[in-house]
Amino acid sequence: NIQQPGNGVEQLRDDNFETFWQSDGAQPHLINIQFYKKMRIKELQLFCDFKKDESYTPNKVSIRAGTGFHDLREVHLVELDEPDGWVSIDLTTKSGANDGCLKYLRAHVVQIAVLSSHQNGRDTHVRQVKIYGPRQSATKGFGTELSRFNSIEFLHFSCIR
Repeated sequence: NIQQPGNGVEQLRDDNFETFWQSDGAQPHLINIQFYKKMRIKELQLFCDFKKDESYTPNKVSIRAGTGFHDLREVHLVELDEPDGWVSIDLTTKSGANDGCLKYLRAHVVQIAVLSSHQNGRDTHVRQVKIYGPRQSATKGFGTELSRFNSIEFLHFSCIR
């Protein structure tokens, strides 16, 4: 990804809302996230601040996923209206059966493509990116589910830190 010096990819993960990644070049502006193996993905979050970034704020964002850059497909298209804070993008779908189960996005590569910015801005600012997988029980694999133990004494020790 092409970026402004001093406003690189490291700023997307520094947990500081005052820093940002700034694109530098023609649209679409791309943020690529690669995993070493195929991962289940539940949600993607972007932190954007229209009040601070104005025309640099993303307006239309495409989320693409695949096993590599050669087979990326759009899985979600989001239009942001002057966002101020975290924007959550749910990447789950309902399973085919009527059992209420969710199917998670599975991918090696996730691409965030900023297709346009507010006020027809040329470059874009994204302040933070977070990507989440499904939550799993902390006791999965122990042979018993600790949630069965529901007395106050057991609940004190239901999580391993």
